[in-house]
Amino acid sequence: MNKRIQNFFSEKRYRQWLSLSIIVIYLIIIAGAVVRMTGSGMGCPDWPKCFGYLIPPTEQSQIEFSPETPYKEGMVIIVDEELRVAKYDFLSSKTFSEKNWELYTKHDYALFNVYHTWTEYINRLIGALGGLVVLVMFIFSLRYFKKRPWLTILSFVAVISMLVQAVIGKIVVDTNLSPALITFHMIVALLIVGLLIYLLHEVKPIDYRFKSNKKMARFAALLIILTLVQVAMGTQVRQFIDHQVDLLGYPLSSKWLENGPLVFMIHRSYSILLVIAHIWFFYITIKKFHHPKTPYYLLAGLFMITILSGIFMNYLDFPFGAQAVHLVVSSLILGAQFYLWMRLRVTIKS
Repeated sequence: MNKRIQNFFSEKRYRQWLSLSIIVIYLIIIAGAVVRMTGSGMGCPDWPKCFGYLIPPTEQSQIEFSPETPYKEGMVIIVDEELRVAKYDFLSSKTFSEKNWELYTKHDYALFNVYHTWTEYINRLIGALGGLVVLVMFIFSLRYFKKRPWLTILSFVAVISMLVQAVIGKIVVDTNLSPALITFHMIVALLIVGLLIYLLHEVKPIDYRFKSNKKMARFAALLIILTLVQVAMGTQVRQFIDHQVDLLGYPLSSKWLENGPLVFMIHRSYSILLVIAHIWFFYITIKKFHHPKTPYYLLAGLFMITILSGIFMNYLDFPFGAQAVHLVVSSLILGAQFYLWMRLRVTIKS
C-alpha cells in the first residue's frame, strides 16, 4: 500500500502538476487581458458572486425588481441606476419596498451588459481553476517534505499567493478598477509564475546543453532586470492610457500622444536597448556555447510580437486586442527569461 501511495505521489506527477499550474496561471493572465481589452472588468460588480448569483444573469430583467418574487439574501438588483442588495430572504410585494434592500456602497457602478458580465465571470472561473490546480500541485509536493522541505513550503506559498490574488481581485472590483491595483494584481501573477518556474526547475534534471559561465549567467539575470524596468514603465503608460480612455473614449486617436508622459517616450526608445542586448545574448549562447536554438528562437519570436504590437498601438490608434497581446507576450518573455537564467545558473563551467 505504501508503495502504491509512493508511486502515485511520484516526482513525475509533481512536475506535471507544476507545468499545468504554470499553464493555467498564464491562462489567467490571458483572461485578465481579455477582460481589460473588452472593458469587462466591472461586468460583475460584486465579489465573489456576480449580481448576487453563483451563475450570473443572462438578461436585464433578472436584475430588475420583480413583484411577488422570492429573493435571497445578497441578491443584487438595479434600481434608479443604483445597486441594491437584499438584506435577507423574502418574498417581494407588488411594489418595491426600501426596507428589504440596502444600497451597495463599495462603488457606484450600476450597469448590466451580458457580454461583459459573462466575460468577467469566465475570468473568475479560470482563476478558481488556477487555485484548484495549484492546490493539487501542493498536495503532490508533500512527497518532498522530509528530504527537500523547501519544495513543499514554497508550493504552499504558491497556494497562499493564489488566495492573495483572489483578495486583490475583490479589492479591484470594490474600487471600480483602480489602475494601481490592476498593476499590482499583474505583478503578483508574475511573481507566482516565477515561483512555479523555480520549483519546476528544481525538480527537473540538469540540462547540460545549457552549459555557460558566470559572465553569461549574470548577463541573463541583467536581462531580466532590464525587462522588469521596461514592464514597470509599461504599467505607467497603461495607467495613462486608461485615463485617456476615460476622458476621450475608445478607440483612441493618435492625438493622445501630443500630451503623452515622458515615460512613454523612454518606454518606446528603451525597447531598442533591450533588442540589442538580447541579440548579443542569443549570438553568444548559440554560437559560442552551442545551446539548443529553439528556446532562444522562441524568445526572439516573443520579442518580435511585443514590438509589433507596440508599433500597432503607437501608429494605428490602438487596434482592438493589441494592448492585450502586448501585455500577455511581455509576461511570457519574463517567464522564458527566468527559466533560461535558472538553466544557465546551474550549468556554469567550473
